[in-house]
Amino acid sequence: MNLSFRKATINDCSRIRELASRIWEPTYGSILSKEQLSYMFEMMYSVEHIERQMTESGHHYFIVYTDDNPAGYISIEKKPDDTFIFQKIYVLPELHGKGLGRYLIEQGIAYIKTIHPSPFTMELYVNRENPAIGFYEHIGMRKIATRDHDIGNGFYMNDYIMAMRVE
Repeated sequence: MNLSFRKATINDCSRIRELASRIWEPTYGSILSKEQLSYMFEMMYSVEHIERQMTESGHHYFIVYTDDNPAGYISIEKKPDDTFIFQKIYVLPELHGKGLGRYLIEQGIAYIKTIHPSPFTMELYVNRENPAIGFYEHIGMRKIATRDHDIGNGFYMNDYIMAMRVE
C-alpha cells in the first residue's frame, strides 16, 4: 500500500465531506444517538463550514491517500501560543489498524515543524467513549482534562483533552 499526504484546498471540501460521510457513523454510531450524529455531521461537515474553517478559522486540512485513493484526513488548528490542536483525525473504517492514523499524525507533526520549528504542544479532543483513546496513549499522548462542550440543540461533545509535547 503506497501512502501519500497532501494539503487540502477549498477544492477538496466535497472530498472531505464524502470521506466523513463514510467514516462518521461507523466511528460514532455506538457512542452517540442518531439524532446527535446527524446534527453534528451537518454542522461540522457542510462544504461551506469546511471552507470557512480553511479560509477564516486557520484550519489546515490534509488528506491521506492509499494507492492514490482518498483514505482519511486530518485538520490542524494553530492556537495563539505554541499549541496546535489536531481537530480531526479520521481514517476509513476498513483501513483501521493499518498504520494510517499514525501516518496522519506523523505527517501532521512534520508539517507543523516546517511552520513552527521550535517545540510545541499537540492537543486533541477525543470522545470519552472512543476506542481510539488507547491508540493515542500508545503514541505518547496523555489525558490532561475533560470538557463537556455545548454544541447546541441540547447536544454536548464529552471529550478528553489529550496532549503531547513535541520537541
